[in-house]
Order: sequence, then C-alpha cells, then structure tokens
Amino acid sequence: MAKAKLKSQPKQVANAYLIYKRLLAYVRRYWLALVVAGAASMFYSGIDAWFVYFLKPLLNQGLVARDHHFLSWAPILVMVVFMMRGVMSFFSNYYIASASRGVIMNLRQDLFAHLQRLPARFYDHTTSGQVLSVILYGVDQVANASADVLTTAIQASFLIIGLIIVMLTISWKLTLLYFVMLPMVMAIMRFSSVRIRRLSLSIQDSIAELSHRAEENIEGYKVVRAFEGQEYEAEQFNKATRVNRQREMKVVVTRSVSVSAVQFITAAALAFTLYIATLDIADSLLSPGGFVAMIAAMLALLKPMKDLAFVQNKLYRGLAGAQKVFELMDQKPEEDTGTRTLTRAKGKIQFSHVHFTYDDNKKVLHDISLTIEPGQVIALVGRSGSGKSTLVSLLPRFYNNYTGDIYLDDVSVRDYQLKDLRRQFALVSQHVTLFHDTIANNIAYGRFDKVSEAEIISAARASHAMEFIERLPNGLNTLIGENGVLLSGGQRQRLAIARAILKDAPILILDEATSALDTESERYIQAALEELMKSRTTLVIAHRLSTIEHADKIIVMEEGKVMEVGHHNELLAHDGHYAKLYRMQFKDSAPLVEVSANAV
Repeated sequence: MAKAKLKSQPKQVANAYLIYKRLLAYVRRYWLALVVAGAASMFYSGIDAWFVYFLKPLLNQGLVARDHHFLSWAPILVMVVFMMRGVMSFFSNYYIASASRGVIMNLRQDLFAHLQRLPARFYDHTTSGQVLSVILYGVDQVANASADVLTTAIQASFLIIGLIIVMLTISWKLTLLYFVMLPMVMAIMRFSSVRIRRLSLSIQDSIAELSHRAEENIEGYKVVRAFEGQEYEAEQFNKATRVNRQREMKVVVTRSVSVSAVQFITAAALAFTLYIATLDIADSLLSPGGFVAMIAAMLALLKPMKDLAFVQNKLYRGLAGAQKVFELMDQKPEEDTGTRTLTRAKGKIQFSHVHFTYDDNKKVLHDISLTIEPGQVIALVGRSGSGKSTLVSLLPRFYNNYTGDIYLDDVSVRDYQLKDLRRQFALVSQHVTLFHDTIANNIAYGRFDKVSEAEIISAARASHAMEFIERLPNGLNTLIGENGVLLSGGQRQRLAIARAILKDAPILILDEATSALDTESERYIQAALEELMKSRTTLVIAHRLSTIEHADKIIVMEEGKVMEVGHHNELLAHDGHYAKLYRMQFKDSAPLVEVSANAV
C-alpha cells in the first residue's frame, strides 16, 4: 500500500501549555536532580552578581582609599569565590544533563513501546523515515524544552534579579530607567517564538523526508545501481537537504534578528542610563566605585537578557518536537478488548459474511463465507490484488475494522486476547524478515530464552538450514546482517521456515514459502513442510498452481470475492476461473513435477 507523502502545508501549532504539561510529567521524575541543579544555578548566578557589586568597594576602598588590609584579602576572597563558582557550575551542568538525558531516554522508551502496539494501518500510511525522525530528532529537541530550558531560565533569571538588586543598591532612580525597554523586549520575544515554533514543525517534516530518502536508498541500493538511478537519487536527496537548510536558515534569521533587537534595545536603555549617570557623577551623586559597578551591572545584564530571548526560542523549538512526539504517542493502539484465553487452538476457522474496506474506501473483500476444518490444507489462489493476503491478515487481527465475523474454534477472534490469538499462527512469507542478529536468535525469535540450543538445531535440521549453517565460520552464532543480507534468498527462507517449525503453532500460513529456493533445496523444504503441516491447519497463498494441486480445498478469489471452492480435479472439470488460471500458467510450458499430498 502506498505510503503517505510528505507535503508542504501550514502546520497546526498545538496548545503550548498542554504540551508542556505533558512534558513536565517526564521532567518531574528527575525533580531531585533539578532541585540540586536549580540551587547550584542560584549560587552560580548570585556569585556573578556579587562580583559586579564587589567592584564598588574594590575601587573605593582599594584603589581610592588605599586600604592595604582590604587589598591583601581581596585576591584570596576572589579565588575562593570563583572556586565556589566552578563547583556550582559543575553541579548545575551535571544534574541538568542527567535530567535532560533521562527525559530523552524515557520518551524514547515509551514511544518505542507505543509503536509496538500500533495497528497495521498506521504502518501502511506512514513512512519509516517519518517515524525515525520523531524517535531520533524530535525526542532530542524535547530535551531543549525541558531540563535545558529550565537551567538557562534559572541561571539567567537569578542573575538578572541579582544584578538589579546591585543596581537598586547603588541608585534606584537610575535602575528604574532601565525598565522602560521591557515591554518592547517582551513583544519581540513573543513574535519570534511563535514564528520559530511554526518553522520548527516544518523542519521536523524535512528531517522525516531526509530520513525516508536515505533509508529507501540504502535498502534499495541494488535496484538503484541496476537501473542507474544514482544521479536521480542524489538529486532527490539534495533537494530534501536544500529544503531542510532553507527552513533551518529561516530559524537562524528569526533567532538572530530577535536577539540582536533585544540587545539593541537594551543597549539603548544602557546608553541613556549612562548619560544620566554621568550627570549624577558631575553632581557627585555617585562615587567612582558606584559608577563603575553601576555600568558593569548594566553591561552584565546584556548576556542574561540575550539568554532569555534565546531560551524562549529554544523552548518553542523544543515544543515543536514535543508536539510531533505526542502526536505519535496519541495514535490509537490496536484494540484488544478480548477476554478469552487460548492455550492451543484445534484449528477450525470460519469466515461469516466478512466485508473489508481499507481507509481509502477501497473495498477489498466482499461477503466472504468459508469454513476450514482442523488439519485441512487450504490453498488461496487468484490474480494479484484479489484479496488473498488481506483475507489471511484478518485472522491474527492485523486489521480489525471488518464487518461480519471470523471464528477460531467456534469463538469470534475478537473475543480472544490478542497475545493468545497470535500465538496460534506461524507465518512463512515470500518476503522474509530477518534481524541483524545471530542465526540462532533469528530462529528462536518470539521464544528467545525459552528454547535450548538443541531445539534450535532440531528446527534448523528440519528446515535443511543446518546444511549451510555448519559451513559458516561461527555456525549458529553467525551475524547475518540487516534483514539477512549476508545470506542468499533460499537460505533466508529456510531460516524463516525453521522459525515457524520452532514456534510449533497449530495454524500455519504459507505465502509462497518455497519461491526463493532452487530445485534441490525446494525438494528438501517441501518434505520439511509436509512434516510441519501434519496435524495443523494450513493456509497456502499460492501463485504456482502446481504446488497446491493436492490441497484439501482450493479457494479461487477474484476482486475480493470467492468465485470457486473445490479440489483441483473438480475445479478443472468445472472449467471456470481456476481452469482459466491453470491454462494461462501452463500455456507455454509443461506442468511442473507434482508434489506430495500435503506439500506446498
């Protein structure tokens, strides 16, 4: 099914308060670290404010009055104070980093756990690049909206408060003049923050497109090279990077202009205050030390004012990432309202007037009614798009929005707990999914530590996989690369069959399970499958009709409808849809060698 394409469109900015409220639920887990960091930040900022005030007695008592006792202690005092400042800086940075990294870890863990519960239709309409960009980039941005912002805000706020106290102590009249510029600063910060948050949402989408392009190219590198698509792929990736750069630069421009504007307004207020201060000195209202301390305090205010302007921009950029994270976490998980438990099914399956429509309103199944008895081998045949795979996907409830009902052992599959229901099925698909892990772990996938090495070897022998495993340098402990890239198609399929053998489920689903095998391997695998299919209900999605001639029942599907049901010879004699498919398949070649009664 086609994946959703990334579109350039206005982004809906969610309520910042609600996002931050959810985010604080994660931050609160690290409240003790934040308290320590906050206290350290307060001391750190207080020391900086104290040092500015210390300039007044340093000039008046030390340089003007020549107080030798004061001058002898001043260097020691400065060294001790700045040692304390260094210690406070360490505690502040360490505990803030601990809290922010903890928030990122928890968010990624919760997000990944939520992805395990999302239904198949979510993955049908979402590219893996979009999901990865949220897990990696989006969650990392969230750190900027949590602990990092709190640290900068605490340090800057307390430094501003400390410096204002210093200024008020020296001259409250001059200090009041400094507050004239505050409304203009707040207006600039508000405008830039809203713009940056909206731009950050579009940056998140551009990162998703980059991830999608890169992942698609890496996974399909053989096709890209075989069809000489390197230049096209490079241009598509370059186009995505240019879009990302343009959006990033818009954020840089907005942030730089806002910070520069705040600094200019603050400097203008400083210049005006400095002019008034020179008039005060002329009238001897300020001592030389008071004058220097006053100017130093005003200059020192520029940095925390800049930090506050920057931190609000940083906050809203982080909130844009948080919005994407929570949008993904708000995706509705799979319905699991079933209460019935099931240890091992007998294998009776019934479809009763089942209709199914995908989200794009394309009707795929029309009034399907079938009964499959335990232990039967059922073959589903038909042209591509006839609904075979969709019908099978409804059994383990990969899709739940169908009408009618499906029964397993005379109980609706909706009534079973999902975990128990899916334990009844083993799947061997034409498109094998393996993991970048050892051969042993891939065979034991789903049972993990619950099986012994002897059981893994037994399953591998039954699927004739040990023939190539024993030739590998590390045997069962050999890493096979992403999706088994280091193995041949036939070897990957044999591992998938070994996995199904080890699961020992009562119902087996085979989707062209021998399609990637050579003739000799296929003969061995068919023998293994024949053994595996004993006493199991087996559903075979078949394209090669020669492999299902001896199935107990063949179901012919066309455009989502069941057209014919019967045995191979019956359907040929009927001369209907099945006979037409059969003649088309063997029109130009002799039929393949028949397989044994229960082989795929």
